[in-house]
Amino acid sequence: MPTDPSGGAREQSPGLLRSEPGTLLEHVAVAVFGLDDEGRIRYWGPGAQTLFGYPAEAVLSGSADVLFPAPPPGRPGAAAQLAERGRTLGYWRVRMPAAHRDGTVFDCGFRVFPVTGPGGSSVVMGLASRGEDLDRVKTNLAFLDALFETCPIGLVMLDEELRYVHLNQALADMDGMPIAEHLGRRMTEVMLTSDGGEYERTLRAVAAEGRPVVGALVGLRTAGRPDRDQVRSVSLFALSQAGDTRPGVGGLLVDVTDREHAILEATAARRRLALLDRAGARIGTTLDLHVTARELIDTVVPDFCDGAVVELVERAPDDPEVFDPELPLVTRRIASGTILPPPADQLVSGLEHITYPPGSSIHATLSTGRPVCVPVNEEFATRTVIHQERARLLLASGLADILIAPLIARGTVQGIAMFGRAANRPAFSEEDLGLAGELASRAALCLDNARLYDRVREIALTLQRALLPSATGAGPYVRVAHRYLPAGHVTEVGGDWYDVISLPGDRVALVVGDVMGHGVKAAAAMGRLRITAKALARHHADPGELLAELDACAREAGIELATCLYLVYDPATGRARMANAGHPPLLVRLPDGTVDTVAQAPGVPLGVGGFPYQTTELDLPDGATLALYTDGLIETRGRDIEAGMEALRDQLRQARGTMEEAADRILANLLPSVPADDTVLVLAQVSRVLRR
Repeated sequence: MPTDPSGGAREQSPGLLRSEPGTLLEHVAVAVFGLDDEGRIRYWGPGAQTLFGYPAEAVLSGSADVLFPAPPPGRPGAAAQLAERGRTLGYWRVRMPAAHRDGTVFDCGFRVFPVTGPGGSSVVMGLASRGEDLDRVKTNLAFLDALFETCPIGLVMLDEELRYVHLNQALADMDGMPIAEHLGRRMTEVMLTSDGGEYERTLRAVAAEGRPVVGALVGLRTAGRPDRDQVRSVSLFALSQAGDTRPGVGGLLVDVTDREHAILEATAARRRLALLDRAGARIGTTLDLHVTARELIDTVVPDFCDGAVVELVERAPDDPEVFDPELPLVTRRIASGTILPPPADQLVSGLEHITYPPGSSIHATLSTGRPVCVPVNEEFATRTVIHQERARLLLASGLADILIAPLIARGTVQGIAMFGRAANRPAFSEEDLGLAGELASRAALCLDNARLYDRVREIALTLQRALLPSATGAGPYVRVAHRYLPAGHVTEVGGDWYDVISLPGDRVALVVGDVMGHGVKAAAAMGRLRITAKALARHHADPGELLAELDACAREAGIELATCLYLVYDPATGRARMANAGHPPLLVRLPDGTVDTVAQAPGVPLGVGGFPYQTTELDLPDGATLALYTDGLIETRGRDIEAGMEALRDQLRQARGTMEEAADRILANLLPSVPADDTVLVLAQVSRVLRR
């Protein structure tokens, strides 16, 4: 062993002998010293100076007894005992009192063993630490041992190559492999992930950069349980690299598979409830079949499925509304949608008629009244799709499963809704079947309401058209163009009406009216007023008196509110007499293009009673055009009546084409594509009789 120039041993190089570093020992002072055969101190490390308080020059070559309290009389000193036991036993560990330079005595732990130098001489090397520090380390080590043995959390230590160095039984149980089969194997040989190596890259980044990862969720299977999917919550940290220890990674792993499944199920349940909530708000906002079906499609794609269609059963008017499972089923597709690429869009698009043969899955779901889920395969295509080209499109569409839900309301089969999912999406579950049934039930009720409304609307429209004049009696001095446009499909038929009545003396009466309300009742009231007005026109020359009689008839018939404009033109005088019961004013286009509004104070509407109606006279030059109309022409959503009146006056100023063309142009320019209310327009161009 090397010695100092004075013949004593010099301090040993830290690279040759020192305490094993580590996080548990970094806070434990370890003294290193050496004793020769005579009990003299031959080596003295810096840790010894820290522990005992003596610098090297004060103790080297001196007796080691200064490190211990004085022994009782007749007993050997502690230094001699350490040297003797170290040589005879080869290694000895003991706790005994030690003395500090300042005179204090403290409990100290010693480990001694012999070391032979190059020349054959030997010394006894001693390692010493305060007893309280050793107790603390011992407690920590005991805790770690207990942690590894009993902790239910998986614990692991990996080296820099991500090989297993140490793990506990909890992790071995998770992996389904004994601890011994882990050691030395790479982590990727035990934990089988399908994330393209992302988990391994995370481990290497933790080892290289030292940044910890807390609570990362990792989906995997293990070599010991290759058929079981697991989800683990993983926390990773870099192992201490103090001294010459090699880098690595420590980890805590918790199996959260059951918890995650519960979370996934709860999340799915919340999504289903949210979808039902959206369906309640979105589906059935109108009484239009196509709009309702489109609302169902927009609700489910893509949140619930990748593609969907809605089909209604086609029946002849006299067919019973009973489904017969023994007969082919003909449907009409009224709405569809998909997010899948071609050819899926060709499969679901278009409003078309489709025939399903008996024994198909469609018949099965309509027979039971419950949704069914079927795989998209050759068997399904063969039994369900008649046309080979459509079967080919179905198999090539990318759809893996189709959920078929019946649309049944009030005991009547309305049709079917079909929802499809691609292979990269989870298959429909039992919960999805229930959700589809809820959606279909709601949609079916809304569709049935729309169907029933269509019937009632068709009855009202048929009645109204039957009660409106099929031919007008304009006469030779009045040319008339008249238009009646019912409200859009989503609005009930109103009570607008008009008539052109031929009277004695070549006189012509023009009548336009509007009964408050919609539907069959309004149409019937309109017909009664029109027929009554036509009968009264032949007996009452004064328009005001005619409206008074019409008001009395309205009250007797229970018609609460109706407006009416009645005008009689006499070509012999070129004058017109008119009365108004709460109706929009008459407009007159003069031959020079000027448009006048006849500002007659309107009387109260028909059905109110108790008020007289004023008759107004006005001169009409040859070629003047009268415009009578209902409020549906001038009052629309987003535009008030005054703006509508000005727009109508502007249209009348434009003298282009015939009166028929003018009537069409006015309706096209003033009305939206889907009118919200019925509209009547009557254009009457007057002329004077030639005097002889």
